[in-house]
Amino acid sequence: MKKRFFLVLLYLVASACISAAAPTEEAKPRVVMVDVWANSEVNSYEAYRALDGNPKTIWHTEFGAKNPPHPHELRIDLGQVWMIEGFTYRARQDHDNGTVDGFECFVGGPDNPQGNLITKGRFGRREPAKEVRFAQPVAGRFFRLRATSEVNGQPWTSVAELEIHVPGVVFRAKSPTWLAFTHPDGRPLDEVELEFALLERDLRRKAYFAAVQAETFNPHALIWSSDRDPVDIALRRLQALLEDYRQTWGLELSWGWEKWRRLAEEGARIPVEDRDARLGLFRQISRLRRQVAFANPLLDFDRLLILKRHLARYDHMCDQYYGVNAEPGGGLYIIHNPFSDNPREENLLANSVVEQGRLAGQKLEGGAFLSPDLSYDATRIAFAYVECRGDRAHRFHTDPSQGHWHEGWCYHIFTVRTDGTELKQLTDGTWNDFDPVWLPNGRIAFISERRGGYLRCGRVCPTYTLFDMAADGSSKRALSIHETNEWNPTVTHDGRILYTRWDYVDRHGVTAHMPWVTTIDGRDSRAVHGNFTPRQFRPDMELDCQPIPGSVKFVATAAPHHGQAFGSIVIVDPRRHDDDRMNPVRRVTPEIGFPESQGGALAYGTPWPLSENYYLVAYDPRAIDGEGIRPRGFEGEPYFRGDYSIYLVDAFGNKVLIYRDPTISCQNPIPLKPRPVPHQVPELIPPPITSQEYVAPLPRGTSPALARVAVINVYDSLHPWPPQTKIAALRVVQILPMTVPSGQPPHEIGLRLPEAQDSVMLARYVLGTVPVEPDGSAYFEVPANKEIFFQALDERGLAVQSMRSATYLKPGEFLVCKGCHDPRHHAPSFSLRLPTALTRAPSSLSPEADEANPFSYARLVQPILDRRCVPCHMENQGAINLGREPLQGKWFASYVNLASKYGFWSYRHSYRTIPGQFGARASKLRQILQGDHYGLKLEQEEFRRLMLWLDLCSIFYGVYEAEGGQAQLRGDIAYPTLE
Repeated sequence: MKKRFFLVLLYLVASACISAAAPTEEAKPRVVMVDVWANSEVNSYEAYRALDGNPKTIWHTEFGAKNPPHPHELRIDLGQVWMIEGFTYRARQDHDNGTVDGFECFVGGPDNPQGNLITKGRFGRREPAKEVRFAQPVAGRFFRLRATSEVNGQPWTSVAELEIHVPGVVFRAKSPTWLAFTHPDGRPLDEVELEFALLERDLRRKAYFAAVQAETFNPHALIWSSDRDPVDIALRRLQALLEDYRQTWGLELSWGWEKWRRLAEEGARIPVEDRDARLGLFRQISRLRRQVAFANPLLDFDRLLILKRHLARYDHMCDQYYGVNAEPGGGLYIIHNPFSDNPREENLLANSVVEQGRLAGQKLEGGAFLSPDLSYDATRIAFAYVECRGDRAHRFHTDPSQGHWHEGWCYHIFTVRTDGTELKQLTDGTWNDFDPVWLPNGRIAFISERRGGYLRCGRVCPTYTLFDMAADGSSKRALSIHETNEWNPTVTHDGRILYTRWDYVDRHGVTAHMPWVTTIDGRDSRAVHGNFTPRQFRPDMELDCQPIPGSVKFVATAAPHHGQAFGSIVIVDPRRHDDDRMNPVRRVTPEIGFPESQGGALAYGTPWPLSENYYLVAYDPRAIDGEGIRPRGFEGEPYFRGDYSIYLVDAFGNKVLIYRDPTISCQNPIPLKPRPVPHQVPELIPPPITSQEYVAPLPRGTSPALARVAVINVYDSLHPWPPQTKIAALRVVQILPMTVPSGQPPHEIGLRLPEAQDSVMLARYVLGTVPVEPDGSAYFEVPANKEIFFQALDERGLAVQSMRSATYLKPGEFLVCKGCHDPRHHAPSFSLRLPTALTRAPSSLSPEADEANPFSYARLVQPILDRRCVPCHMENQGAINLGREPLQGKWFASYVNLASKYGFWSYRHSYRTIPGQFGARASKLRQILQGDHYGLKLEQEEFRRLMLWLDLCSIFYGVYEAEGGQAQLRGDIAYPTLE
């Protein structure tokens, strides 16, 4: 009775409080800021995003290497007692990952933060919103939503928005604490004051700097335990800069040393507690640092090329490069006397008129610019430009001769001389072409959508990959036929193309966006490092890679997946052992963590190395980890243009402003001076004589050109093989690029792998098998210009190992593999005898099954079930249905019943395949069929076909398109539109 009286009294008091502040019908609801906590969250998917009022941002529990099991819960401190009438759960709308099924709701008072269970139930499949009304209002301050299961049975939880129902009140989460960038009177901090405040913040993060110490390129960029305030840090880093001049060039700078000593003595006298006096001293140090920094012998040029542009209007590593997301504004500029007190800017295209192409006679005005590159003789600039005209609608089709956009909303490539003359349009059409780079052979490499296809995780994102063309725009060809996106080609000192590839064959999509290299004619494409690295240990992406003069290392931007091409600056040494961690990578700017994977901000980008210690970069000092005014960091957040300016950054932690435009971001600094032409590797693949605007498919029935592959020893492996394993053959599997948008595909290729739930499964062909000799060697021919991977088969024809990456070969190319998933940085073991396979002619591919080329479950598997299994299963009540009907999710009933429980669809490892724990060897179906299953005796060919299906991750379809899928359901042969 007393408890009931207390609740009634509490209700009356709370109602009175609410009524006193209740708005009229015309008034806006009261917004109350609350604290939000979760027992699991991921960077950029933090708990507060569930109550930020934006359904495009979400809270998501940990995924990838860590998958904490249910229950997952959100806890909200409402700050005071309210009468809560219920809540609304809004699921993410892009796909089902993490969508809550089972739930429990708790409400508690000030003395009971855990709360009492008010209601529980199941939400079921995704709908726009699920509203839950309590039987009667409940008084409480603490609200807790516990997710007990997910609609797909996965160990994740996500919430787009959680609305707690209190009449007249809207609850919003408090964002992370922001660093103030203004004085108390509202005046903005100047450059020196801002740096001082940022260093004060860094001093409060000594534990973080200690954690990244071993990963940092130069220790001076860290915060030391002896640092007391920003003055100590600035003096130490300036001393390191002066000392490097002395050691590297014998440059004494006696005037710099003398001033430094005087400032150091003053720093020793002024108490650390006297912040105003220390800030004044910091100003003096900053002035001296600028003078010393601009005395660098590497700054031997008086003109600096930069690009001005706004950030794209969508935050994603792919979407930022579609012209439809461009924000108009900017251009190409030359900064004269950039290292003086009075730099002067020149709009390079102010008086330029296009001389060649569709836009001939026009100026490049009203659009947006992207990705400039300077020729080696410093006479010409290549860049991308989008007009920002026309409609932004996407064109849906599978015709490779057409692109997907209005030509006015596509980036096209132009060239211009450095005096503004000879402005020419090299590419056009309905494809995005961008990231041009001059090659040593006089051609231009670039990134283009002309290959066709879409990414496999989420929505309408056409794939773009590596191309090249003649300097006049003719003779275009696809250097890469990779099925997913690629970025930012550049040229290494030894004459190869260094670029970034998204490589996620049977792996999670938020992994493996790392550097690859290929010859300038597209041969021997291979990962540099990091292709199998768990994302929490390394950057999500390494973009804008540039070789460092006088070094084998290269610099890159550690960028996010769900964000734009900014983050932290790193150095990569490809000679160092790739340990699937940070061994080849060092942080140049350790104060900024890696975006998304480690919560870092989008602070730095487009680095141009002068040496291992000195860089020109775009930098926004207000973009800091977890705090501050930062540019849109992640997919779905409100638009923010960023405030990037050009800085000289060194490895010791010094940052000196070179040029700023307060109205628009400045990026892509390039010294306007000649550079050495890289070593030119002989080309074996001649460029096409005629220009082909798109990649035309090979006519059906035409024999493709061939290439050769040799494997020295399949047993030379990263992971040990099962005992007594004998590899008898290699299977060659072709993967097919996605030809329809993945947001709502016409059908699913098969069950999505637990390790890749975010991605549509790859359709694949089985091209055939080749023998492996007793010494582990193989030598064989494969069709050129097809993306393939290999599986190692035992004597029974079962896959023991399978690649989770892919390769391709050009016509006539000869590729040699040392082993099977071999350790990278050691030489193969040699004997006096040549590997057996290389003593004979190359093997030709032996077809495995016509029904797997193109693959079709309806033709490969179902006929065997119809003959051998369906009659018995129909007669025995309780046996699973192995027939064709009823269709479920556009799959046969047999597939639904077999694949998940008895097939192979989980690698049980997020990144690598463990030998012997793959495919048919790891499936329950093989165990059943090899046992005494009610006297069933399959013919050898039938058994082989079923095992082949299991080795292909138990997929159903071999095509992506709706028409082809319908044909395969009928049992007809269907070919994909893009191979």
